[in-house]
Amino acid sequence: MNRAAQPIGVFDSGIGGLSVLQALRAELPHERFVYLADSGNAPYGDARGDAFVSARTHAITCYLREQHHIKALVVACNTASAAAIHEVRSSQPVLPLVGLEPALKPAAALSKTGRIGVIGTRGTLTSEKFSRLLASLAGQAEFIVQPCDGLARAIEDSTARPLPTDPFATETRALCARYISAMGTFGTETGQIDTLVLGCTHYVFVADELRSLVGPQVRLIETGEPVARQTRRLLHKDALLTPEDSIAEAPASIRLLTTGALAPLQAAAERWLQLPPDCCATVSIP
Repeated sequence: MNRAAQPIGVFDSGIGGLSVLQALRAELPHERFVYLADSGNAPYGDARGDAFVSARTHAITCYLREQHHIKALVVACNTASAAAIHEVRSSQPVLPLVGLEPALKPAAALSKTGRIGVIGTRGTLTSEKFSRLLASLAGQAEFIVQPCDGLARAIEDSTARPLPTDPFATETRALCARYISAMGTFGTETGQIDTLVLGCTHYVFVADELRSLVGPQVRLIETGEPVARQTRRLLHKDALLTPEDSIAEAPASIRLLTTGALAPLQAAAERWLQLPPDCCATVSIP
């Protein structure tokens, strides 16, 4: 197969990376995608150590290359990017690779009060990579960093259940309220937090809830669109973009795979990407 015609791989520990896939589809409508949710081991950021996350990232990268012949990989998981992306770059030198990191730099450029909230999983926010990123911005802003234990899991669990009356949605709302309250006062006045960085791809799917808690004037910053633009740049540099006169018909151009239960992925695909259940399948990756 012509390499430019091969699909782009997208990988997350669960369904959160669908928010990145959403942005990728908007930026690259002629491309084919294979999305893999390692939901059988999710979430990475709350309880999994770096060694486990690194091993899973390597195994899934090899699977996507060998079984689906991907031409590029987007690691749509902040925790996996922090723990393993440098190792994947070394082991897969010819594979265009895009990782995630919390969008602290854009937030620092946009904030007027100089106080920025950052929410993410504990695995992301305690990683060496995040510590280096935070240190690189010393003096540019004050960052209030809040690990959100259990929030990614609650979002994951809520997907296949009707909203907003189910107990998982109630848990999600309660967790959002707890962690936002712990960070301090949000607003646009001096001393208030005027920007909130969503440091986990799952959190995009509770943006409305977060918005209701922090107020309409606070900026919410996520990484989907910048990641999509960077993916386009890398593919263009390597002459791997699918020609724009090609027709990529959804859902035929998209495969969604999971190592966990199928129903949550099918529900998420329908709810957030308007894709039918037959786009989804289960896989086993040792």
